[in-house]
Amino acid sequence: MSVLEVKHIGKSFDNTEVLKDINFSLGKGETLAIIGSSGSGKTTLLRCLNFLETPDQGQIIVNNEVLFDAQNAAATTEREVREKRLHFGLVFQSFNLFPQYTALENVKLACELLAKNRPDYKERRREILSEIRDEAASLLSQVGLSEKMDLYPHQLSGGQQQRVAIARALALSPDILCFDEPTSALDPELTGEVLRVIRGLAEKNTMVIVTHEMQFAREVADTVVFMDSGVVVEAGDPEEVFGNPKQERTKQFLERYSN
Repeated sequence: MSVLEVKHIGKSFDNTEVLKDINFSLGKGETLAIIGSSGSGKTTLLRCLNFLETPDQGQIIVNNEVLFDAQNAAATTEREVREKRLHFGLVFQSFNLFPQYTALENVKLACELLAKNRPDYKERRREILSEIRDEAASLLSQVGLSEKMDLYPHQLSGGQQQRVAIARALALSPDILCFDEPTSALDPELTGEVLRVIRGLAEKNTMVIVTHEMQFAREVADTVVFMDSGVVVEAGDPEEVFGNPKQERTKQFLERYSN
């Protein structure tokens, strides 16, 4: 069964068509890697999935529930958008941590805010907050930061900040984890530690990864999508896409990257 179905997604900014009839599906526990040159529409697609941009056409379906239909988009309230966003956990290029909060506080903040809407919050406030703290601490341990949870972002390396961002994305137990070039803001020596964490997550999570790390995409993804000029040029098994691409544009992109 597909966890995520993307059907005929299109998006324009002014008169520029950025996404054109994008279609793909993703099964539970699978990893989809999206590759392509800058300006090919990869990040815009990810922002559409996370409701940070509104597509002009198409549907987004999660677990057989239509979360977005362009024909009914105008009737969607901001509250409904926030609720739909919870199906996705997004890790940005540039971490986007709150500088005034510790690593632990960054991870647990969204859960604490959501907990206030629980009907039993007033009666069980202390217990609920304790559970949230324990889960946040466990997630930081999972990404190798158990000894850094009380430090602030400026006290952490770029790789450590990105791992905090990954733990934060996991905290709300999203159906789908999304990564937007998660290593592009890191020095080469810090890239490996973040990729190791993501590689470990791929064993248990459903993920969409926009990446320029070709070898990583080849090793981790179940499906690779190559985008160019806002369209899906080629999609398939990593070994097929990288080892025997069928489309000339895919071949040219991979040749440029390898040179």
